[in-house]
Amino acid sequence: MAKIVSVPARALVSYVLHPTARLLLRLGVTPNAVTVAGTVGVLVGALGFGARGELFWGTVIVTASALTDALDGTMARLRGPSGKFGALLDSSMDRIADAAVFGAVAYYLAGLGNPYGGMVAALISLAFGQVVSYVKARAQSLGLDADVGIAERLERLLIVGVGGLLGAAGLEWGLPAALWVLSVLSVITVCQRLIHAAKSDVIPPADLVPPAGPSSPAGPSSSAGPSSSAGPSSSAGPSSPAGPSSSAGPSSPAGPGGVADGPA
Repeated sequence: MAKIVSVPARALVSYVLHPTARLLLRLGVTPNAVTVAGTVGVLVGALGFGARGELFWGTVIVTASALTDALDGTMARLRGPSGKFGALLDSSMDRIADAAVFGAVAYYLAGLGNPYGGMVAALISLAFGQVVSYVKARAQSLGLDADVGIAERLERLLIVGVGGLLGAAGLEWGLPAALWVLSVLSVITVCQRLIHAAKSDVIPPADLVPPAGPSSPAGPSSSAGPSSSAGPSSSAGPSSPAGPSSSAGPSSPAGPGGVADGPA
């Protein structure tokens, strides 16, 4: 199933952000600094405004700050190859920002008496939103493919933003309805990624895996065999002791010439 926000739309957002990314790089601003600044903006919008019921300004600030998630990635691509810490920092800040947004929404709806079960939907969206990201990251670390899903982080923020604007317009059902839609889509996305990862887990046939053979232990050729041990030729055999020719036998005494007939 395709993503709600298509790849061309994402590419368009990145294209629009290119001038800003180039300007920030010329000013010496790093992608990591933009990542942290965006997270701080989300915390201010969610906890400082959204949790107090100021849905319009909370939505505006959170949406504007969330755009830095695309901005820092554009800056990183324009700057060229870099280390891996930026990706780790970006993922960590995303999890903090998501927790702040949905936690603030759940807190706000709980104060209103949980209309239309919106607080429950917010908690479901929060939990499964974290699992959506975890499944993909864990699958990649195991060499599996889980890069699918109908509702990724950008889609989740857009849906809750629309709900916030509907609530700010006076529609009490607007925010809870958006959260219930989001919770269902989040559960579907988790299932999609798990199924896709399972299909990408290809186990090689057993006949392609070489069995452990007896080549490692010492065989007959390396052990001390008959040729290396002291055999009959090297040991003191019958030829080494004095035989009949060397011992004093009947031929050794002086013969008729008076000279002992010994070995030459």
